[in-house]
Amino acid sequence: MTVQELPDSPAYRPTPPPAWKPRTDPAPLLPDPEPLRVLGTDAAADADPELLLTLYAQLVRGRRYNVQATALTKQGRLAVYPSSTGQEACEVAAALVLEERDWLFPSYRDTLAAVARGLDPVQALTLLRGDWHTGYDPYEHRIAPLCTPLATQLPHAVGLAHAARLKGDDVVALAMVGDGGTSEGDFHEALNFAAVWRAPVVFLVQNNGFAISVPLAKQTAAPSLAHKAVGYGMPGRLVDGNDAPAVHQVLAQAVARARAGEGPTLIEAVTYRVEAHTNADDATRYRAADEIDPWRDHDPILLMERELTDRGLLDDERRRAVADEAEEMAARLRQHMNADPALDPADLFADVFAEPTGQLREQEARLRAELAAEAADADGGSAR
Repeated sequence: MTVQELPDSPAYRPTPPPAWKPRTDPAPLLPDPEPLRVLGTDAAADADPELLLTLYAQLVRGRRYNVQATALTKQGRLAVYPSSTGQEACEVAAALVLEERDWLFPSYRDTLAAVARGLDPVQALTLLRGDWHTGYDPYEHRIAPLCTPLATQLPHAVGLAHAARLKGDDVVALAMVGDGGTSEGDFHEALNFAAVWRAPVVFLVQNNGFAISVPLAKQTAAPSLAHKAVGYGMPGRLVDGNDAPAVHQVLAQAVARARAGEGPTLIEAVTYRVEAHTNADDATRYRAADEIDPWRDHDPILLMERELTDRGLLDDERRRAVADEAEEMAARLRQHMNADPALDPADLFADVFAEPTGQLREQEARLRAELAAEAADADGGSAR
C-alpha cells in the first residue's frame, strides 16, 4: 500500500489524479457489431466492376495455386504446405491493396498473398520445399520472409513502418497473422508499439476458427479479436473475410489512414480454414465434417461469381479464360517443382547476416572441409 492509499495520510486522495483519464474516446475505436459485407448487399452496386473482375481472377488463380501446392506435398515435392483454401479473399485483397513501395509481412500460410503481389509461385514455395532460407529477395519484392514462428513478423512490420516514418518515406506495412498468433506476446507488443508510435502499419488477422486444433473460444473471451484494438488505442474493424471487395475496402481505408499519419488499424477478417492446418494435420480429430459445409456455401469464389453473373460481368467465355490462365500457372508450377534443383550446401550461410559472424565463418569452413573430404574419397574410390 502506498502513502496515497492510506486514509489517514495527508497525501491521501479519495479519487485518482487527472492523469488516469482516457487519452482518447474509446467509442470510435470499437468495431461494428457485425462484420462488414459488400456482396449480397446494396453496397455491391457501387463496387468498381474492374476491381471485382480483378479480384475474381485472382481468387480463381489462388484456388488453383492452393490445390496444386497441396498435390505437390502428396507427391513428395513439398515438405509441408499450409493451405489457404477458403481464405483466398483475405490473401488477394492484402496483396492488391498495397502500392509497390509498401511492404507485406506474411505468415507461413500467406504464400498466396505473396504470389498475388507478384512473387513467382516457385519462389514462394521454396522455403516449404526446404531448398532455401526464404526463396526470394525481400527487398526486391517488398515482401518480408514467410514467417513460420507465430506472430514474430508483427514487431518487424512495426519497426519497418516506424523507421520509414522517421525517414520521411511514404511507406505502409501490412502484417498478416492468424487468430492463433493473437495469443502470442509478439502480437501484443507489436500493437502497443505501433499505437504509441502511430506507426503506418495495418494488422490483418485472418480468424479462420482454429489455431491448429485449438478453437477460438479456447484462446480468447473477447467479444471479437477486433475489440482487442481498443486496449492499445487504435481502431478495430470487423469484416467478412470471404467477401473479397469488403476485405479490399476495409484494408484500403486502413492503408490510407496509415499513409496519412493517423496510425495503425487492427482488422479481423472472419473466415474459415476449410483444409487441415497443414498436410501433416488430421482435422477430423477435432472438428466434424458437417461443420465445414456452411462455409463451402459461403466460398469466396462462389460469392464473387454470383455477384458478377447477376451484374452481367461474367459469362462462360470469361470464366473459361480465367480458369485457363490459372491452369497455365499451375502447369508452370508443376514443371518447375518436378525438376530436382542443384543446391550448394554452402548457401546455408549466405544472406544470414550482412557481415557473417565468426561462428558462422567457422561452421562454413568446417562444412567445406567435410565436403572436400567426401569428394576426395569419392574420387579415390572411382580410381580404384
